[in-house]
Amino acid sequence: ARILQHEIFWALMLDSKNRLIGEPQQISQGTLNSSLVHPRELFKKALQFSCASMILAHNHPSGDPTPSSEDIKVTKQLIGAGEVMGIKVLDHIVIGHRKNHSSTDFLSLRESGLVKFG
Repeated sequence: ARILQHEIFWALMLDSKNRLIGEPQQISQGTLNSSLVHPRELFKKALQFSCASMILAHNHPSGDPTPSSEDIKVTKQLIGAGEVMGIKVLDHIVIGHRKNHSSTDFLSLRESGLVKFG
């Protein structure tokens, strides 16, 4: 698999039964170590799809899926914006790539307990 050199932020739009609506949507592309996503960009796309909820994802070109403090901050901001809009953010997945001593190549912020989702 090709490894992306820049952070890319995607959203999986879900209907009221948590079924995927269309393909995952690329929301923004960042630099080597940052993917700046603004709530306005994300929720504009969410409204176009009339989604009830979404799962967020972005990659770390370094390969280490450990979320940065900025990842956590942005996730909390997007959860809050979603609450105002009536669109639930269910999870945020950080994608890395498998290393010799790692059992997984991604991290779920929900499962890790680093962020409280609604």
